[in-house]
Amino acid sequence: MVLQEKVHNLLTTAKQTIFGQDELLESIVAALVCEGHLLIEGLPGLGKTLSVSVMSKLCHLNFQRIQFTPDLLPSDLIGTMMYNQQKQEFTTKFGPIFTQLVLADEINRSPAKVQAALLEAMAEKQVTIGDRTHKLPTPFVVLATQNPIEQEGTYNLPEAQLDRFMMKISVDYPDFESEKSVLGLKSNQLDLQAMINESDLAVMKEKVESIYVDEKIKDMIIRIVHATRPGSKFFLKKYDGAITAGASPRASIWLYKIARFKAFMDGKDFVTPEHILSIVPSVLGHRIIPSYEAQIDKLNTRNIAAAIAANVI
Repeated sequence: MVLQEKVHNLLTTAKQTIFGQDELLESIVAALVCEGHLLIEGLPGLGKTLSVSVMSKLCHLNFQRIQFTPDLLPSDLIGTMMYNQQKQEFTTKFGPIFTQLVLADEINRSPAKVQAALLEAMAEKQVTIGDRTHKLPTPFVVLATQNPIEQEGTYNLPEAQLDRFMMKISVDYPDFESEKSVLGLKSNQLDLQAMINESDLAVMKEKVESIYVDEKIKDMIIRIVHATRPGSKFFLKKYDGAITAGASPRASIWLYKIARFKAFMDGKDFVTPEHILSIVPSVLGHRIIPSYEAQIDKLNTRNIAAAIAANVI
């Protein structure tokens, strides 16, 4: 129980600085404990970058912020080989990605080459510079922010890269009271002390992995994911023509892992259907590829995912 209290205290502290973004703050903790990557989408000025910065201070992790721009090069991200004239040899200059918590700010403003370099780091937890491969530190978590695709100067993230993110959180405008609270925020409230550390996260990971998941719950997870795939016997006929491709097996893995984290946060030692339903939109929403017609009709894949899950259970 001590660990749960620590996490709840940490979230309470964060909420005194970040107003109206409770789901985002809890998802960042989930990413750190489950060692998954998080994609945070929202308009500029909604506190995406500040949320990540605050959580890195409270969790006492090495943190780097990388601003993605159209002229960014892969070497700016991962590092490069530099020639030392005095020693007449090449030395490796490591890039900002060699850290525990990476904030990839406005990830969809950079071209494909940079996104490909980040993909290797996210997928393999290693980076290739020259002809040598270097392991990244643990935990290694990428928290990427992106502006909505409709904005000028943004590039669509490829499906393969989207699938690497355990969750996609959509950040909306805060409510009236939350936005009013922002006006009273003092600069010294951003001087935060670490409340949990690396070893706490490791113990939490062990606790989360020991949470019981019944066979029926596992079957439910697989049914929900299969129901997003056209051609599956669980696929809902009303979404014929609306979905081009469904979620990959990676979605099943993350539903399983994050549901256990949710149970841990609730102080339970087993996973319930409610834990799964609460995370379906964030885990499956960005993995469902809508058809061209569905995009024109502005069908929201998060809502489709929630409807499919509710129907399958």
